Amino acid sequence: MIKFLNIFRQDKNIFNDNIKDIAEVIKKSEFINGTSVKVFEKNFSKFCKTKYSIGCNSGTDALFLALKSLNLKKNSEVLLPAQTYCSTLFSVINAGLKPVLVDIQKDNPTICTDDLKKKLSNKTKVIIIVHLYGECSDIKKIKKIIKNKNIYLIEDAAQAHGAIDYSYGKKGEKVGSIGDMACFSFYPGKNLGAYGDAGAITTNNKKYFKDLLQLRNLGGIKKYQHNLIAFNSRLDTIQASILNNKLKYLNSNNLKRKKIALFYTKNINNKHVQLLRYSKGCVYHQFVILSKKEKKLTKLLTKKNIQWGKHYPQPLHKLGATKKMFKNMNFPNAEYFSTYGISLPIDPNLKKRELVKICDTINSL
Repeated sequence: MIKFLNIFRQDKNIFNDNIKDIAEVIKKSEFINGTSVKVFEKNFSKFCKTKYSIGCNSGTDALFLALKSLNLKKNSEVLLPAQTYCSTLFSVINAGLKPVLVDIQKDNPTICTDDLKKKLSNKTKVIIIVHLYGECSDIKKIKKIIKNKNIYLIEDAAQAHGAIDYSYGKKGEKVGSIGDMACFSFYPGKNLGAYGDAGAITTNNKKYFKDLLQLRNLGGIKKYQHNLIAFNSRLDTIQASILNNKLKYLNSNNLKRKKIALFYTKNINNKHVQLLRYSKGCVYHQFVILSKKEKKLTKLLTKKNIQWGKHYPQPLHKLGATKKMFKNMNFPNAEYFSTYGISLPIDPNLKKRELVKICDTINSL
């Protein structure tokens, strides 16, 4: 069986370090806001090239807290792509704001700037830019579109740890440092994943930083200090200790993912398969292909013991929970991706013979 992602194999070299650090947290009884949390926040800020990093319970909470920190009026409009995970949409709704969906590009999983221009209004207060599959959205272009408008930019970087937006030049800008705030998920399957739920928000704005510290911790920084009516969304100390160990290997694992993606790009040759247009700074949280013979291809992959995925089988306007909200709306590119998209194995430690088998299977269709 070729697994989609083998986390144990990926983290085998730090297994003993993780066990040792977990034991240390237990011995010290530093379960909430312990030393490892502060160390990780500092390390992650340095990695993302931002001044501040605020750990929280999940990527979903990160988005929700980021929106709440802006203190927007109820039903202020938030633009977001129609093809992403439900958390992006649900965070907007749960924050009491109005989601406005924008289609993605035909050959790229990020937000379509032409459709974005059409959806902008004087009620637009936030654009959530989703770096889907680890692919960087063109934030520089989006910033030009909204120049001189009072609109906040939040990066949904849940799938893009370490990605770089090279539209800013040769050195590029690190994802997490480009918008007003950026939200990360450390769900186990992410490029940087914990062993449970975990998330973080990065920013260069001191006010947001101070507000978020309180919003994640029941309205205060110190125990029994409650300055705001807020939420309980702290990063678990045990998860932070694991993330500290895994952060050291994020760049090398991302490089492995890029090499795998290059192998797929060079060796998949089938007229029924469309490869997506990925940029130089992509970190390939997923490697997605499109095929109108999706059902036949997935059956073939299963027959050959090759795990595959769907990211995501329904665009946001088709979800059971929200389809009434977007009744009679169409987002053709998002619908195409959800119907015909197939995610190929992207384990950083896939062997060449496994990659050859995957490509040969696809080409045999």
